[in-house]
Amino acid sequence: MSAGHSRSDHERRCVLVTGAASGIGLATAERLAAQGARVLTVDRHQAEFCADLGEPAQREALVQRIQAATPKLDAVIAAAGISQGDAAQVIAVNYFGSTALLTALRPLLARSAAPRALVISSIASRMPVDAALIEACLGGDEAAARERAMRSRALPYASSKAALARWVRRTAVHADWAGAGILLNAVAPGTVETAMTQPMLDLPRGRAMLEQITPVAIGRFGRAEEIAALLAFLSSADNSYMLGQVVFADGGCDALQRGDAQW
Repeated sequence: MSAGHSRSDHERRCVLVTGAASGIGLATAERLAAQGARVLTVDRHQAEFCADLGEPAQREALVQRIQAATPKLDAVIAAAGISQGDAAQVIAVNYFGSTALLTALRPLLARSAAPRALVISSIASRMPVDAALIEACLGGDEAAARERAMRSRALPYASSKAALARWVRRTAVHADWAGAGILLNAVAPGTVETAMTQPMLDLPRGRAMLEQITPVAIGRFGRAEEIAALLAFLSSADNSYMLGQVVFADGGCDALQRGDAQW
């Protein structure tokens, strides 16, 4: 990995963003494009590459299309995720749709002079989770994880995001990643006002519940463009030393809930 990078190098970076049709993914894709990057967008609809990341066959076909479209990737930002619906699909999209895709695209990242990889965890990763479901995810057994998700009493969203955070910590230091100069990190937002959360935020009871379970110290929930700014930095060549981190961008929620007890 080269020691320095010019502005022109930064502007020519090729970045893949999943979940790019809405929310944090869209805000990130727009920000990177405005900075001059070539942005490859992935989503189920309204994207350069359309695919359902919850379906293994579609993931495999997507990788082949990406490989045909570019000889290398400078960054992959796995922002696709769902919070509602079929529990098995939540696990498939949020965990395997991120980790399997990043693993398959790792060789393209390794060709970059300053490769970066990011996943979206969540403040929900601090909520009650299903340990057996997380272990099935980390073991790479998608069929078992999907089956467990359907039987679990814990929220699949929280478990999927906790599994992602642990996968990043576990994977980032491997020779295939850190040894190849690929800096893998996660961002864990609190409640962000997006199309995914808006239905709850529009209901007084829903907003009150979110304020209770994800309290903020700065008096408001987050905006997609604020998370995008962090993702843009972490995916850039300017981020040259952060590795294996789960960065909470949550308006102080984690600090309010955990304080310094687990420092």
